[in-house]
Amino acid sequence: MKQAATKVLTAHVPLPLAEKVDQMAARLERSRGWIMKQALSTWIAQEEERDRLTQEALADVDAGLVIDPLAVQAWADSLGTDQPLPLPR
Repeated sequence: MKQAATKVLTAHVPLPLAEKVDQMAARLERSRGWIMKQALSTWIAQEEERDRLTQEALADVDAGLVIDPLAVQAWADSLGTDQPLPLPR
């Protein structure tokens, strides 16, 4: 199996965070590098998903697929009452 090319990245992190990484590495019996790759991969995936959802929402706005903010406020105000309004669409 061919190993992917790598690049060394360095970052200064606060000592408490570095200590937590070391503790996690010891607990999981993994290297510090493995922990850092997992954390970075997870963060990047979250940010990519956030960007995808933002682009999707902006496309909805451009297409006029929006909900009247007054309808949303009326719905929110009705929550917890005896007769909550249906979710605005």
